[in-house]
Amino acid sequence: MSGLVLKLAPKERVLINGAVIENGDRRSRLAIMTPNAHILRLRDAIHPEEVTTPVRRVCYIAQLVLSGDVDAAEARMQLLRGIEQLSQVLTDHDSRSHLNLASSAVLEEQFYQALKSLRALLPREERLLAAGSA
Repeated sequence: MSGLVLKLAPKERVLINGAVIENGDRRSRLAIMTPNAHILRLRDAIHPEEVTTPVRRVCYIAQLVLSGDVDAAEARMQLLRGIEQLSQVLTDHDSRSHLNLASSAVLEEQFYQALKSLRALLPREERLLAAGSA
């Protein structure tokens, strides 16, 4: 993650290498120069009790890598397997595009980009589950 620039809103929190850091009263930018630093925006975090759907499960695995709780090599196959399973169900063009981006990001060990692409599927998954239960 060398050269990553975080743009933080006032009072926004971020987890960097296990330490929670809170921004001050104004917007700011942080340049992360350490390669492979574990970084997770807490506004993007999914809590364990919220991991109740297939997309959330795959997002959570990516999140664990970003927080440093799981080794990237260990999570890589789980993520790719989860993305493949999602691609069997989410077959529309837009979903496939997000899944392809997520898969490429995992292969390049860009786990934040993978999480970002997967999170884009959450509203769609929510709509599909709501329609299925109606």
